[in-house]
Amino acid sequence: MSGALLSVQDLVVHFHQDEGILRALEGVSFEVHRGRTLGLVGESGCGKSVTARSILRIVDRPGRIVSGRINLDGRRGEPPIDLTALPANSRRMRAIRGGRIGLVFQEPMTSLSVNYTVGNQIAEVVREHQGLSRAAAHARAIELLRDVGIPRPERRVDEYPFQLSGGLRQRVMIAVALAGDPDILIADEPTTALDVTTQAQILNLMRRLQREKNLALILITHDMGVIAEMADEVAVMYLGRIVERGPVDQIFHAPRHPYTRLLLRSIPSVLAEPRTPLATISGSVPHPYQRPSGCPFHPRCPDHIPATCEAAMPAETATADGGCVRCYAAEHT
Repeated sequence: MSGALLSVQDLVVHFHQDEGILRALEGVSFEVHRGRTLGLVGESGCGKSVTARSILRIVDRPGRIVSGRINLDGRRGEPPIDLTALPANSRRMRAIRGGRIGLVFQEPMTSLSVNYTVGNQIAEVVREHQGLSRAAAHARAIELLRDVGIPRPERRVDEYPFQLSGGLRQRVMIAVALAGDPDILIADEPTTALDVTTQAQILNLMRRLQREKNLALILITHDMGVIAEMADEVAVMYLGRIVERGPVDQIFHAPRHPYTRLLLRSIPSVLAEPRTPLATISGSVPHPYQRPSGCPFHPRCPDHIPATCEAAMPAETATADGGCVRCYAAEHT
C-alpha cells in the first residue's frame, strides 16, 4: 500500500436488521493513487455505492463498519488518518467529507436543493471548507462553474437546479464536489441518466479536471465501456467482495475471473451482425440474505467446479501484474 493516497484494507460493512445481518461488504481492499483512476465495476447490488459511502462515513443506519481500515494519506507530512476511527459526525470527519474527498452523485436532482440557487449551494461548500467571506465564496462559485464548462457562469450562478438541463446539473454537481479543493473525487454512476453525447462531455470534463488538479478518481459504474475509457486500475465487485483487481489492460485483454469475462462479453459491439442477440449473464445477483455457500457466483458461473466452488469461498490469489483474483477455476488456468 506504499504511496497510496487512499488505502482500503479488509473493509467489512454490515446492516443489522430485524430479518438478520445483511453483509454488504466482506473484506474489500484496494488503493488509490494521486492522478490515477480506479474503476469499481459490477452489477447493481454488488456493494459499489456502499463502498463509496463507507469511505465518506455516510452509510445509512442500521449499517455500520464492522472491521477494516480506511487510511487517508496525511497532508504536509502528517501521518495517515484512519477514517474508520473517526466519529462519522466529528468536526475532523466533516472537514474531510466534502473537503479532501469530494463526491459526485448519480442523480443531481436528488442531491441539489431546489430551494437554493446553484451558486448558493457551491458557495456554502466553499465557505465551510475554505473559510472565505460570502462575497469571495460567490466569486469562487462563478469560477468553479466556469471551470466545469458551464456557459455564462455569471448568470447561471443565480439560477435554480430545475432551470438547468441534466448535463448542466451534473456539471454543477462536479463543481460542488470540487468546491472543497479535494485530493480525491468519488464519482458514483456520474453519467447514467445522461444521453450519449452528454456522457462523453462529462467524462472528458472529469478527465481534464483530474489532469489539471492531479486528482485521484474513484469511478463507480456498471458500464465497462466507461471503465475502458477512464480507468487505470479496475476492481470487479460481486456481492460485497472484489473478485478481481488489476490494471485496465489486463482486465480487458486477459481477465481471469468468469464474472469479469461475462461482463466484458455483455458490451454491445458496433461490429456485431444486425439482429445478433446481446450476450447476457444468466440469473441475477442474489439477495445478501440468500448468499450462496462457497463462492457466491457459482450458481451463475459457466466454469464452476462441482463440490469445490460450493464448499468454501476461494482465497485471494495474487497475479503477476500486481492484481488479484478470487476463483478456483482461475487457479487451474
